[in-house]
Amino acid sequence: MTFDEYLSYFEDILNNTEAHEAYSTNADYLNYTKLNWSRMNRWLKKFEPSAEMKVCIDNIKDPQHWILITEPWCGDAAHSVPQIYKIVNDNPFIDLDIQLRDTEPFLIDDYLTNGGKSIPKLIIRNDVGHDKVVWGPRPDALQSIFEQQKAEGKPFEEIKEAIQKWYNEDKGEEIQKELTKLLSE
Repeated sequence: MTFDEYLSYFEDILNNTEAHEAYSTNADYLNYTKLNWSRMNRWLKKFEPSAEMKVCIDNIKDPQHWILITEPWCGDAAHSVPQIYKIVNDNPFIDLDIQLRDTEPFLIDDYLTNGGKSIPKLIIRNDVGHDKVVWGPRPDALQSIFEQQKAEGKPFEEIKEAIQKWYNEDKGEEIQKELTKLLSE
């Protein structure tokens, strides 16, 4: 789906929850989705790609297909998805395709993180369908913090708080550095 279709899907979950079984039967999913709607909209209003990121994206002159695997309930996605959208939105050579992790064709099965279906996951393909870049589910620095806290046995609520705090303090800088580096390789 396009980013606008994803926003409509996201909003429909909030306005018509009964029509979305995963959300109507799982209070946590619905609560995460409500939080994530606010987070995502905040980034859509506040986030601006850096000058370096803009130059990197402006230099893309060959067609690319960016596939972003996500779900509205995902806390990491609430930060990364709107930032990626804002990064690529103005380049006509980049086609951004949002795919849901929990809906066929289950592309996530080909892009596992340590054996898990962690999202968001970004796959950048050239115009003949070859993967150029795979990124995700979160910036490397944050992934290290996540893995360390998980190994220390910290409660999931505490880990989630640390992740949200990191995203708010980072303001999208690390994802831009990583994407700029990956796109220049």
